[in-house]
Amino acid sequence: MRIAYLTNQYPMVSHTFIRREILELERQGAQVDRFALRGWDAEIVDPQDRIERGKTRYTLKDGALPLARNVLRCLGRNPGEFWQALKAAMSMSRKSIRPWPYHLVYLAQACRIRDWLRDSPADHLHAHFGTNPAEIALLVHLLGGPGYSFTIHGMDEVDNARQLAFDRKVGQARFVATISAYTRSQLMRHVLPGLWPKIKVVHCGLSAEAFTDAPQPQSGAPDFLCIGRLSPEKGHLILLEAFAAVLKECPEARLVLAGDGPLRDQIEARLDGLGIREAVRITGWIPSDRIFKEIAACHTLVQPSFIEGLPVVIMEAMAQGRPVISTYVAGIPELVIPGQTGWLVPAGDEGDLAAAMRESLATSAAGRAQMGRQALTRVRARHSIETEVEKLRAYFAAGDEA
Repeated sequence: MRIAYLTNQYPMVSHTFIRREILELERQGAQVDRFALRGWDAEIVDPQDRIERGKTRYTLKDGALPLARNVLRCLGRNPGEFWQALKAAMSMSRKSIRPWPYHLVYLAQACRIRDWLRDSPADHLHAHFGTNPAEIALLVHLLGGPGYSFTIHGMDEVDNARQLAFDRKVGQARFVATISAYTRSQLMRHVLPGLWPKIKVVHCGLSAEAFTDAPQPQSGAPDFLCIGRLSPEKGHLILLEAFAAVLKECPEARLVLAGDGPLRDQIEARLDGLGIREAVRITGWIPSDRIFKEIAACHTLVQPSFIEGLPVVIMEAMAQGRPVISTYVAGIPELVIPGQTGWLVPAGDEGDLAAAMRESLATSAAGRAQMGRQALTRVRARHSIETEVEKLRAYFAAGDEA
């Protein structure tokens, strides 16, 4: 089986789940061609991402002139297919997030990918994200390319669903993967009921080495760990308020913010305003091996997100036997079970967040260890990359019957 993969930017530090999926497909015997719109010039830290970049072809890398040639070739080879794709692109531009010129660029990129697929035919094209990658995959199909599918992750897709032409994208797809039952339900809101059977749940998966055989007890000061981009939707400012309240009662507690992003200056200023700078460490961007070291050293993972799909870092912490504090948002309650694998609180409620952090500190080492074992069991059952990719392969192989 030969599969072509398409996404906006690849490789990318926040897209390691896509890399894991591709590598597992190859381990299971598929041949995978990597296509991306951008990413050839991005700063890359992870050695595996450097390898992946060398295997990836980029639609925008060489500028406008090669794209124009691809368009002319597609038009010349099959004018009927080209005009059908052009009409679809213009139709999807109506009430879209972006105006019609962007959709013409999507069509040009589809023409380039169609040319690549003529040279190396694929059995199936799979896109990650229901935004422009899904549109480009649809246009490739209309240009005579293979059947396609795409994965919905949440956030941008759910926020902008009415502007993303999902009836058309889902209607012509062989199937659509969603990362949680919640995400599936949100897509169901925006497409006709007759299309619902096409929507499948395929979780993001963790590779075998991500799962510990024996969770290690946390040692040293009780460190809360939050991993993710320092951006408004992640709830860092609420976390600082809650942690400041906890610190008054537990002065030895510490907080690690693993990540970087546009909110960093505000976070730094709030640390000074709350007088808790000495108890908080911001790591900046760190590679995946360092992430696992931070998880192994932490007492409890805290992810106070306002909106999410289902954060991979929650899976990674649970796979290391760490309990999790998070919010009743999107797919998170499908994985984190209050009282068993961690705590859940209403998003944006600093009081409830502080209470959960206090409760985690008050839980005995034996109690936390039991929660950690239950977390490991649950995430292994639901998020093994081997199992989830087996699902995908079956859907790819089923074609239009998926």
